Amino acid sequence: MPPIDLAGVDVILLDIEGTTTPVEFVYETLFPYARENLKSYLRANADDPEVREAISSLREHREGQISSGKTVPAWIADTQEAEIASAVGYALWLMDQDSKIGPLKSLQGLIWQSSYRAGELKGQVYADVPTAFDRWHRQAKKIAIYSSGSELAQRLLFGATQYGDLTHFISAFFDTRVGRKADVDSYRGIATILGASQDRFLFLSDATAELNAARCAGMRTALVVRKNSDPSAQEAHPVIHSFDELR
Repeated sequence: MPPIDLAGVDVILLDIEGTTTPVEFVYETLFPYARENLKSYLRANADDPEVREAISSLREHREGQISSGKTVPAWIADTQEAEIASAVGYALWLMDQDSKIGPLKSLQGLIWQSSYRAGELKGQVYADVPTAFDRWHRQAKKIAIYSSGSELAQRLLFGATQYGDLTHFISAFFDTRVGRKADVDSYRGIATILGASQDRFLFLSDATAELNAARCAGMRTALVVRKNSDPSAQEAHPVIHSFDELR
């Protein structure tokens, strides 16, 4: 298959899981690390303002779920230790559901931050990513990331990969604060923020719903198939197996 022509593309917008980074790294390294270190991290950093904000946001989200009639874990805040235990219980409950809510992603990002700084974690990207970033940068393409992981988590991952710091190639990081990844308006919002017309974007992802939303917003799309693929998505979107196919 010949390379996809990037003429007319000003911004390359990238998903992370399954697109720039192996899904296994996220689910077998990052998520288990956050789970295993959640309690000790909260206890050690209970008075940190960012941690307090994350706990408060978790509690607010829980209260919203109760208001909508959902059954959620108990929350006791009589003492700091009790509230930490409640936050841990609720966060683990959310993790079990593979929740994408902002407060949980923020907390995970804070845990990973301390670990990246300590050298306990190193980000992973596919081998074609650094060369593609360099090539697109030389072609004057903007590179932006859009992931359900927090902006902090994104910066940490690309800032400490096995190929070094790649963040200097990236113009912007977007998380779910801009909107859900399956919502058309999220992509329109990204285009507005970056000051580019939607039809000058190419969005790359391994997720059909995200690609469909981006296309409905007027963006060009391509399905990234690193391993397993969704045949229905291949019928609707051009398919690439490597960023080397984007020239």
